[in-house]
Amino acid sequence: MSEYFHRRRNINVLFLGGAKRVALAEQLIKAGKEYGIEVSIFSHELDDCEPIASVGKIIIGNKYSSPGIDAELDKIIEDNDINVVLPFIDPAIEVAARCKTRHADVFVPVSDAVVAHDMFDKVLAARLFESLGIPVPETYTPDNMKFPAILKPRCGSASQGIIIAENETDLRRAGWNTDDYLIQRYVADREEYTVDCYVGMQDGEVKCAVPRLRIATAGGEVTKTETRHLPLLEEMAWRVLKMVKLQGAVTLQFIRDLDTGHFLLMEVNPRLGGGVICSIYAGANIAKMILEECIGFNAIPAKIWHEGVLMTRYMKEVVFSNGKML
Repeated sequence: MSEYFHRRRNINVLFLGGAKRVALAEQLIKAGKEYGIEVSIFSHELDDCEPIASVGKIIIGNKYSSPGIDAELDKIIEDNDINVVLPFIDPAIEVAARCKTRHADVFVPVSDAVVAHDMFDKVLAARLFESLGIPVPETYTPDNMKFPAILKPRCGSASQGIIIAENETDLRRAGWNTDDYLIQRYVADREEYTVDCYVGMQDGEVKCAVPRLRIATAGGEVTKTETRHLPLLEEMAWRVLKMVKLQGAVTLQFIRDLDTGHFLLMEVNPRLGGGVICSIYAGANIAKMILEECIGFNAIPAKIWHEGVLMTRYMKEVVFSNGKML
């Protein structure tokens, strides 16, 4: 453990867009207690009435696309003595990566800014995956599109703006500029999997790659998921992590084409996913890995984790009155 933490015994963590990530905040606080360290949570948000206020302090700020966002976060880090920065929404990932280059004393477990940028643009990401020989659904251009096709906004997130086109009538009805979309073959008969990963920032070692079956979702968020031991998928995840040169917390999204049995990579999110809590309970404690690396240890790999750990989620109310939590 570094001399700094021998003297101070506390860690301040800044979430970027961590509005609903209460459970992950609680896992970080719990991990800190195991080391005798008090973990305090701060979250940069557009609105001060977010559930994360139940476990931390909200700091109101601008959108991550705002021209002055870097300077804004620099001031927040300085004013609140921030030790760790964690992005939770796609637009914040590249911002966090840039932050890493400006603050050598702040732990930011994300991939480099160039990688983050390419993964945020789905068209660039798909081209990269294909060039590396990573299996993906067949990618189309507007000129060679086949039906059925799935169109994803090239810089979208949370499954917003996606269209399933069965024919040209669907496209005309949508009225969208297809050049702004990643267009791929739509695999109707499929299973969806998330793989929760952590790659050590110090040694580049893959600490975990835990597949989860996505059983139910709502608004792009998983609401029911279960860990599965799938050696082929785990091996594929390791290949993606190494070939794309990913670091820190990473969430990989795959589908299994049930007609062929093949796994296909859909996208890479170089951040923690909302369903990571399931993998943490299964034995891949990514929250603890983040804390361990922050205090100067090599994070302990999760060589053993449990299959069949099922997580289901429910709504819990956080109530505010005049901006104050009740």
